This record gives sequence, C-alpha cells and structure tokens, in this order.
Amino acid sequence: VNMALLQGMVLVLLVLFEFLGSFRAAIIVSLAMPFCALVAFIGMQRYGISANLMSLGGIAVALGMLVDGAIVVTENIHRFLGLRHEGKSHRLQLIHDATREVGRPIAFAIMIVIVVFLPILSLEAVEGKMFKPLAYTVMLALGGSILFALVVAPVLASFLLNEKPYKESRFFQALKNGYRNLLVTALKARLAVFAGVLVLSVLAVTGLRKIGTEFIPVLEEGSIMATVNMAPSIALAEATKTVNRLTRDVMEIEGVEEVVARIGRPEAGSHPHPVNFGELHIELDHRADKSAIVDELRERLESFPGVQVNLSQPIQNQFDELLSGIRAQLAIKVYGEELDVIRATAGEVREAIAEIDGLVDLSIEQSYGQPQVKVVLNHEALARYGVPGETVLEQVETAIGGRVVDTLYKNTRRYGIHVRYAPEFRATPDALAQLFIRSSDGALLRLDQLASIDMEEGALQINREHNQRRWIVTGNIRNRALGAVVADIQSAVDEKVVLPDGVFIEYGGQFEQQRNAMRRLGIIVPVVLVSIFVLLWIAFHSLRHAAMIILNVPLALIGGVVGLWATGQYLSVPASIGFIALFGIAMQDSMVLLTDFNDLRREGQGIRDAVVNGSLIRFRPVIMTTLTTLLGLTPLLLSHGAGAEVQRPLAAVVVFGLSTSTFLTLFVLPSIYEWIELKRQG
Repeated sequence: VNMALLQGMVLVLLVLFEFLGSFRAAIIVSLAMPFCALVAFIGMQRYGISANLMSLGGIAVALGMLVDGAIVVTENIHRFLGLRHEGKSHRLQLIHDATREVGRPIAFAIMIVIVVFLPILSLEAVEGKMFKPLAYTVMLALGGSILFALVVAPVLASFLLNEKPYKESRFFQALKNGYRNLLVTALKARLAVFAGVLVLSVLAVTGLRKIGTEFIPVLEEGSIMATVNMAPSIALAEATKTVNRLTRDVMEIEGVEEVVARIGRPEAGSHPHPVNFGELHIELDHRADKSAIVDELRERLESFPGVQVNLSQPIQNQFDELLSGIRAQLAIKVYGEELDVIRATAGEVREAIAEIDGLVDLSIEQSYGQPQVKVVLNHEALARYGVPGETVLEQVETAIGGRVVDTLYKNTRRYGIHVRYAPEFRATPDALAQLFIRSSDGALLRLDQLASIDMEEGALQINREHNQRRWIVTGNIRNRALGAVVADIQSAVDEKVVLPDGVFIEYGGQFEQQRNAMRRLGIIVPVVLVSIFVLLWIAFHSLRHAAMIILNVPLALIGGVVGLWATGQYLSVPASIGFIALFGIAMQDSMVLLTDFNDLRREGQGIRDAVVNGSLIRFRPVIMTTLTTLLGLTPLLLSHGAGAEVQRPLAAVVVFGLSTSTFLTLFVLPSIYEWIELKRQG
C-alpha cells in the first residue's frame, strides 16, 4: 500500500504539471495531498484508528479525489486572473468571485462522496472490521479536501498566481476543438445517444448478474498450509509416521523450501485437536509457480490412504476458522437428532457433489471411528446380587479414567493425585471383565457377571450448532466463483439427496458471510442512491436537475462491470464498496457542468450556447479531475504487494467506471439537459 500511495502521488503530480499550464498553479493543487493526508492522520489518532493495510489503503483510494476540488478552484482562479473581467480588476475580488462561482458545487460534490461512504460504517462482522478503517480515512481526507479547496487554495493563489493571459497548450486546444465537434454532433443526434446509453446500461446490468460472486478475494501469502485428518483411532506413533512420510513427499516438490509439521494441539490452547489432526506449514520459493505446486501437492497428498487433506494458507486457514469454526472456505452442515442418520446423509451429500467443477479438498468431518468400550448393565444380575448400578459405573470410571483421591502441595503449586488401573488391567474388554465389584454382602463379583462388555466404534465428539447435532462436509473453491459453485452444489443436493425426516442442510463458511454481507449491501446501495438524490435536490433546488445528474449511475455501472470482467475479478464485498464509491465520485463532474449551464443561461445565453460553452469551459478541469482520480488508483489496480488482492476489485470498479462515466457525461448530460430544457420551453 505504501508503494501504491507513493506511485499514485507521483502520477497525480505529473498530470497537474502537464495540464494546469502553470507551474505555480500545479504547486498549489499538489499541496492538497499532504494537507489532506495530515488531516486524515490527525483524525485517525483522534479516533484510535491504527495505520494498517486498510486505513492507509483508504488514503490511497482517495488520493486522486483529494485534488479534484483544488483543481477546479485553482483553474477557475487562474482563468479569472488571466481574463481580467471588466469591472473586477481588483485581484482579491477576482479570486473571491472565482472561488464563489465553483465553491457550492465543489462542496456538495465532495459531501456526496463523504455521504456515500457513511453507510459502509454500518457493515458488521469481518467485512466491517476490514472496511470501516478505509471508510473513516477516506471521509477524513475528503473533509480536509473541502477545507483546502475553499480556504487554503484561494489564499495560496493570492500569493502565488500571476495575472498573465490565460493560455492553453496547442495539444489541449486541439483536444477541445475535437470535443466541440463531437459534442455538437451528439446534440444533433441525441436520440441515438440515448439509445446507445440505454443498450449499454441493459448490457451492464445483464453482465453484472452473470459475473461470479465471492466474499473477499484470497490474499496471496507465499506459503501453503496443509491440514491432514487421519482416522480418529490412530495412535500417536502411527500419526507421526504418516505425517513424516507426507513431509518427505512434499519436500521432493520443486519450489518447496521448507516444511514444518505439527501433530495435534494441546487442550490448553484456543484450538485443541487430537493426534489424528496434523498440519504442514509449507514455505515456497517466491519465484516458483504456486499454482503448479498446489496441483502437484494435492495429487501427492490425496494418494495417501485414510488421509483427508485440505490445502489453504496460514492466515487464510485461521480466517476461515474464525468465520465459521471450519478450516475450509465452504461448509455444508447437515443437522439432525440421530448421529448415524446425519453421518450417512453427509456421506450422500459428498458423493452427490464430488464431481462439481471448482470444488476441491472435499472431505467429511472426521468425528467417527473412535474405539470405545461399551458397558451395558444387567439389571437382573444387579438386583440378584444387591449391587447398585452407580457402584459398578464408578468402579469402571476409576479403572479406565482414574479418580482424584488427594492433592499434593509443593510450594505454591498443587498437583492432583490420580488413581487408576494399570494398562494391562483396562486395555481390552477381556481385561475389564476381570474387574472385581464388591456386593452388598461383601462377596467379590467379576464385572462380566453384572454387565456385558464390548468394543465398538463411536463418535470422537458430538458437535452441536444452534442447539442441534450436526455433521459437516467441507471443501475449498479453486478457479471458480464461490457463488457459482454453491449454486451447483444446491442443485446437486436437491436432485440427488433425499433428506430423512428431521434432517436439514445449511451452507456455511465464506458463503454464509458473503450472503450476509451482500444482504446488508443490498440495503446500503439504495440508501446511498436516495442520499445522493436528496443532496442533489438540496444543491439545485430542482428535482429534474437532480434526476439528470443521478443518471450518471448507469453510466458508471457500465464501466464498473467492464472493469471486473477485464481484470478477471468477481463481484465481492470490495467490488461492491467500489460501486458505492463510484456512484458518489461520478456525480462531481456532472454537478460542475450543470452549474455552469444554469449560470450561463442566467447571463442570457440560449440553451444550445449555454450547453456548448459550459461544456468547453469545464472540459479541462473535468479531464484533469478524472485523470488524477484514475491515476491515483491505477497503482492499486496494478499492485501485487501484500493486500493488493483485497483492494484490486475496488480499484478496478472505480477506474473503469469513472472512465466510462466521464466520457459519457461529457456527451450524455449536455444532450439530456438540452432535450429536457427545450421540452419545458415548449
């Protein structure tokens, strides 16, 4: 993020010095970036927000937007000073008038972007923890940009800007002339323009529905975590041999530098595991092809009999477990009352979905197969010999599990003294059968005279969720969207699995989090759009003008969808937040344009002249503000550093969406404005 922030600042500076046409004006605008960053840092300290991947990413996301207001104000001041309007020869008066002309739309435009980020603060769970810091820093930095644009920039301009004639470069003159010709053509053929926009908007909505969905993109950690589940009955020595063989096999793969193995986890830890659970932490050569290593690793590990393998990454593994208690991206939870029934149903589910494309590391929870001694009391014998059942059970418990009979104190420590039978007297049913129980008359009876003793397999543990017994089928997603895989799983389960009475299925893991996040975002997006519309209505005191500007939403949507498709991203929580931000950012240029149209008409110009002249006056600041925002985000879009996977979808949506929104706004908004205003005039 730090490198992307630095690169973005350099690109923004290049645009400023190239397009503003004045070194001093470029210096004024460029100072907005450190000023706004300072405001953001002060706010972060005030509200206890640490400088991390997401909070600094917020400044990187807002980087190009921080100079937008300053560009419009400084460019307008520069133009006023250069043209020397009649009757306004006083320098400070010119600066005041230039700032006042664009101040209101700038303030409202930036406030709209701030308001757009406010609902993100309502996100909960993991997505809230991740994106609230980003939203806070964006809002703080943009608040600083309003202060800089309306207060600091005019003050600096009064000292630094001169009154040389306002000139544009030949390149920009040619660009503006080309735009004038295209704009006039678009105004003459506005019905064709409207039809084209309508078709593109329909295609964008259709394309968005077909783009795959996921929760949050997987971070690239540069290492692999392989979790190994063996039979619950396996002994520690055998588990050690199995894990050692797996480790040797993994070390033979080209690109693997180091393997650290662990068997089980202590009960005192936060995530205890028995000895049938192992972990392989695999460090990779940073130059190696990770995808090829994962494929070979999966092929080798899955060839071991009696072993279920799940491949993930160390942080991702912990992330998945914190989300739903499952060390996998996807969990299919089978609920019911009878363990045998839900275990059998889980097996049917696994068979039904085994061939689904993109679903890998498919396994069933290893909670069955633990050898157990089953002691069933013979109540007739107990009554005949006068032995209470509790006495028999207590004796068996003492023999197998032991009993604390006293406490040993040593200094400040205390140790419980456990008494139980030696292994040879409790290891098998035959040995336990020789256990003596004293009857009420003092006679010694063998355990097999009072109960039947058998060895059988049973559950290692009984897991419950929502107060229901449950069994889990887990899996990971590879080279396919999570939403598409889950849709195929649901279809396969509905078609091939008949659920017994009292048994039902839920889908958990990242899918559950994605569904909850998207449900909340489904509320946030309409709230954002309504908030934008209300602010536009307040700014222009006109419902029709507010409606004209809000039409930027489908224009922005077109590019956002293209951005996800072109960069191979799925519709995720970061991408959705990118769309929310885009809807606010896309309004800025339209507000400035519409304000100029209205001002020129109040000065007596006709509708066509006001539209053409207003568009040409604001052409350069519109192009500059768009370029600074785009180039400020481009390093995030192209970055491959730590955390880039999370911010790339957001950057892709904003970069591509703002590109199409600006391009279409320069033609569509003038066409709509002229059409509606002519209709009103009759």
